[in-house]
Amino acid sequence: MPVISMFYGVIVMMYYFDNRRHHEPHIHVKYGDEDAVISIPDGEIIEGTIRKNKLRLVQAWIEIRREDLMADWNLAINGQDVFKIEPLR
Repeated sequence: MPVISMFYGVIVMMYYFDNRRHHEPHIHVKYGDEDAVISIPDGEIIEGTIRKNKLRLVQAWIEIRREDLMADWNLAINGQDVFKIEPLR
């Protein structure tokens, strides 16, 4: 599972061939002992939990980087290498 970005203690990952379980473009985020799956199109939590302030940061990052995230998603579901995405600053 490649790490595609890290910012403010949040680790953002994307699995290969990961379109079977959730059936929509998404990322996996980890902050401390919290894990969540977050939709790329709308920034909503699909599964898991993450602190509200960290969720807001991830949602802002998704808004800014949505095109890059969708490009990585298309690569990942086809088993191709994904690219790092600029973190939130």
